Amino acid sequence: MTSGEKAAAYDPFDPVGLPDSDRELIDPDDLRQFEKALNAPEASPLVAINDWRPINQRVRKSRGRRQTPKRSKDETREGVLYTVLKWPFLFTVFAWISVLSCGYVLVRVYIFLYEQWVTWRGKRERLRRDLSAQNNYADWLTAAQALDAYLGTEKWKQTDEYAYYDHLTINKVVAQLKKTRQEAEFEMQHGRTSSSDLPAVEDLRTLLEACVKNNFSGVENPRLYSETYSGTKDLVQEYIDEVHACIRLVLDSQQVERESKYQHFKHLDTNFGRTALCLSGGATFAYYHFGVVKALLDNGVLPEIITGTSGGALVAGLVATRTDEELKRMLVPALAHRIRACHEGFATWVRRWWRTGARFDTLDWARQCSWFCRGSTTFREAYERTGRILNVTCVPSDPHSPTILANYLTCPDCVIWSAVLASAAVPGILNPVVLMTKRRDGTLAPYSFGHKWKDGSLRTDIPIKALNLHFNVNFTIVSQVNPHINLFFFSSRGTVGRPVTHRKGRGWRGGFLGTAIEQYIKLDLNKWLRVLRHLELLPRPMGQDWSEIWLQKFSGTVTIWPKSIPSDFYHILSDPSPERLARMIHVGQQSAFPKIQFIQNRLKIESEIMKGLQQGSVTGGRLPSPILSRRFQNPEHELSDAMVQRLDESYPERNRSRYKDESHFVEGPDGMSQSTASSRPQTPTSRRGSFMEEMRRQSAVFFDDSDLYGEEDALTT
Repeated sequence: MTSGEKAAAYDPFDPVGLPDSDRELIDPDDLRQFEKALNAPEASPLVAINDWRPINQRVRKSRGRRQTPKRSKDETREGVLYTVLKWPFLFTVFAWISVLSCGYVLVRVYIFLYEQWVTWRGKRERLRRDLSAQNNYADWLTAAQALDAYLGTEKWKQTDEYAYYDHLTINKVVAQLKKTRQEAEFEMQHGRTSSSDLPAVEDLRTLLEACVKNNFSGVENPRLYSETYSGTKDLVQEYIDEVHACIRLVLDSQQVERESKYQHFKHLDTNFGRTALCLSGGATFAYYHFGVVKALLDNGVLPEIITGTSGGALVAGLVATRTDEELKRMLVPALAHRIRACHEGFATWVRRWWRTGARFDTLDWARQCSWFCRGSTTFREAYERTGRILNVTCVPSDPHSPTILANYLTCPDCVIWSAVLASAAVPGILNPVVLMTKRRDGTLAPYSFGHKWKDGSLRTDIPIKALNLHFNVNFTIVSQVNPHINLFFFSSRGTVGRPVTHRKGRGWRGGFLGTAIEQYIKLDLNKWLRVLRHLELLPRPMGQDWSEIWLQKFSGTVTIWPKSIPSDFYHILSDPSPERLARMIHVGQQSAFPKIQFIQNRLKIESEIMKGLQQGSVTGGRLPSPILSRRFQNPEHELSDAMVQRLDESYPERNRSRYKDESHFVEGPDGMSQSTASSRPQTPTSRRGSFMEEMRRQSAVFFDDSDLYGEEDALTT
C-alpha cells in the first residue's frame, strides 16, 4: 500500500489517524523555563507592563540650581506649524481616505456584478462551477482544459508571438539546444568522430549557462500563464522541457570532469535562484494555508524553503517539522481537534485583558503551539529531520531594532514554538514573548539577552529581501490571506490560471473604464497613506508604527489568494470545527490548482540543478555530514534530496569552529575549502559561430533585473 493509499485509509474527520494526536510533545520543564524567562526583569528599568499600559514613574524634583530639561521629543515633532496643523491636516486626509474607500467599494461591487451578469452565463458558468467542484488536481486540470477548449485559447498557445516575452530568442535557443543535445547524445553512444574539437557536451554546458537564468527572455513572466486556465505557450513549454533534458544529459555525462560538473551546476544555481513558499499572517484566515500546502504536496511541488508570519508561522512550523508521509495524514479536517487556541470563555478573556492587556494566555498558547512544532524542536533539528528550511519573521518589541528572520542559519538552536509565538504576538491579542534557545544539554534558555518579540506582520509579512539574502530566493509563491489586504487585491488583466472572464482573456476586468477607476482610487489611497507616514502624522497606539500593515509588499512572483467568505470575519478569533476546516482546506486547494503548472515548470529545472549540486558535493571531495552520508546509504531516508548541498554550504568557514565538537562536519583531507575557479576548458569559437559567441557573452552575466516580473503590491496593483 502506497503512502497516499495509507493516508486515504484513515477517516479524514477522525483524530485517531493524526500522528501523535493524543500526546503532548513538550517537556513541562521547557514551559517552566519559558515562564521564568517571561517574568524575568527587562534590561531597562523603564518598561511598560504590557502594550496597553504605558510607563508611569514618579520623578523627584531636584533642589537648588535649576537644570536645563533634556529634550525627549522627536525634533520633527516640535515645530509650531507642525503642532498647529497636525490634527486639521490629519482629519482632512482621513476624511478624504474615507471617501476614496467608499468609492473603491462601489467600484468593486460594480465590477463584480458586471462579471457575474454579463460574462459568467450559460455554458461558461456551468464549466466554471464544474471547475470549482474538483478536489484533486488531475480532475481540476481536465475541467480547466474543457473550459479552455470552449473559450478557444488553444490557438493562443500555438502562436509563438506574444508581447511579454522574447519569442525570437527562445526559438533560436530551443533549436540550438536540440541540435547540440543530439550531437552530445551521438558522441556518448558512438564516441567522438574528431579529436580536434571539444566534446559537444561542453558546448551544451555553455548554452545552459547562458539561458538557465531567472526569467530568461521573459519565460517566467506570470502573464504567460494568465491567458488560459491551464498551461502556457507551446513554445515556452517546449523550452522548459528541452532545458530539463539538456541539464539531465550533462548530469549523466561521463565526459565532464567531476569538479567541472560541480562548478557548472553551482553557476546554474547562482543564476537561476531558488523557490520559496511564503505563508502570510491573518489570524484564523491562516487555516486556508493548509489547503494550499496540501495541493502543492500532493502534486510534488512543495518548495523546501518555507517562511511563515503570524498565523502562517504556525502552518509553516507544522510543515517544516513533519515528513511528507506525516503531512499527508495531518492535512485533513480532523486536524481541527488539535486547534484549541481559543477554547476559553469570553469572561476569562475579559479578566485577562484587564489584568495583562492581552486576550490570550502566553503559556497556554506555548503548550498548544508546541504540538504543531513537534515539541521543542529547533530550526536546525527540523532541517536535519525533513530537509525543509523554515523561516519565521519576528519583530522586536522596541521600535529601533531590526526585524529578524529566524532560520537554521541566523539562530539554529532557537526553539521553533517560541518563534511562532513571537510572530503571532499581535498587540492586545498576545503580549510580546521571549525567544528560547536549546542548550547542548537539552535545557532551554532565553535567546538574545531575553529581549521580547512580537508579530512579524507589523513590518514584514512577506520577507522577500531576507530570503534572497540568505538563500538566493528570487521566485516566491505567496499564499496571502490577510483580511485587511484581501479586499484590495485586484488583477486587472487576470492572474496565473485565472484569465479575464470576457474577450477570451484579452480584455480588462469590468471593462477598461472600471479598471481605470479602480487603479486610480487605489493609487490615491496609497499616496495619502505614504504622505501621512513620511510627515510623521500618524498616531502610534501602544508605541507601534502601524503604517506598514498597509504599505509593505504583500505579493510574490506567484500570489495565491484563497477566497474568504463573510463568516470568516465573525470567526476570526475562534477555533474551527472539522466541517469549517474541511471547507477552508478545499478552498485553499482550489486557489492553488491554477498555479501548479507554473510552479511545476519552475521546479522542474531547479530540482535537476539541485541533483547536480548533490552529485558534485558527495563525489567531488566536499565531504558531507554524517546525516547526509546516511541519506545516500539509505535512499529511503526521510531527508529530502536537495538537503546535501544545503547542509554542505550553509555553514561557512567562519562558523565551523562552533560545530566541530558536535560532529556536524567530517573533515576531509582537503578540508571544506575548495577552489571556485572552474576547470572547464575554453570552447573554441569556430564550432558554433556567432550564435555561440553571443551565448558565451551572456553566460558571464549572473543576474537579470530583479523587477522584470512579479505581481504588484496589493495597494498598487
